[in-house]
Amino acid sequence: MIILENNNLQVKINEEGAELTSVWNKVAQLEYIWVGDPKYWGRHAPNLFPIVGRLRGDQFVVDGETYYMNQHGFARNMHFDVVEQSEQEVVLRLSDNESTLRIYPFKFRFDVRFILTNQDEVKIDYIVHNPDEKETLFFSVGGHPAFNLPLDGGKFSDYYLSIEPEIVYDRVRLVGPYSNPNLPTPFNANIPLRLRQEDYHDDAIVLKLDRQRTSFLLARLANQHGMKMTVENAQFLGIWTPAGKEAPFIAIEPWWGIADTVDATGNFKEKFGANVLAAGDTFEGSYSMTFF
Repeated sequence: MIILENNNLQVKINEEGAELTSVWNKVAQLEYIWVGDPKYWGRHAPNLFPIVGRLRGDQFVVDGETYYMNQHGFARNMHFDVVEQSEQEVVLRLSDNESTLRIYPFKFRFDVRFILTNQDEVKIDYIVHNPDEKETLFFSVGGHPAFNLPLDGGKFSDYYLSIEPEIVYDRVRLVGPYSNPNLPTPFNANIPLRLRQEDYHDDAIVLKLDRQRTSFLLARLANQHGMKMTVENAQFLGIWTPAGKEAPFIAIEPWWGIADTVDATGNFKEKFGANVLAAGDTFEGSYSMTFF
């Protein structure tokens, strides 16, 4: 277990999956990251790579060959190597190997960097490098951090999510586990989103961000504690809690990619929302979380 620490925060990261497992506010004496109770959902904040969401039939095709991959990809279940570490920063790395190439025929280097940028903020960078000298890399990547609710009193439905900029976003509807971007519905962020368990019976609320800088404030009225997430350049963001479980957490998930569309062909090089990285190039996506 890796620990980053400053005067206000103690952050724990597991080398398995490079997963953030704890953000403890030493001043407020609060744990913000979901505790991972398997009764509801046994993870904390997995990293999604090389896909986000589900593939149609859990399979895809590259150059005529069919490959199989479970929802959200394999990175969350693999060991990352620590390549840089200090008291307030760490970089963990996953690279292609024999086992990944059997299910995902691309060379890659996937770094997850955690930084305590000030006393109350954790910044997470996803850095994907294509080490191949000729071939293009196709991938999606995303975060899935979940937060304990309630934090310090009240109940789940006392909390809200306030979004900036306060504009009307496209909401991408899900049909089962698949996305339907051709029929978006408006989502008015001029009004804060009140968190209600019944809103997730059709899975996540997915907003199209179009890579614009967007902030999400998680708090409750007349409450001094909460979390503000700022997403720098993501295509989408998912808001999720498991349907029908009355789970005491909410996940706020920045995504550079999305689940297969309902009419996906299965050709991975045509996958909706995928990132395309030329040989030798590097991609970077990032988000930060301020805890108060």
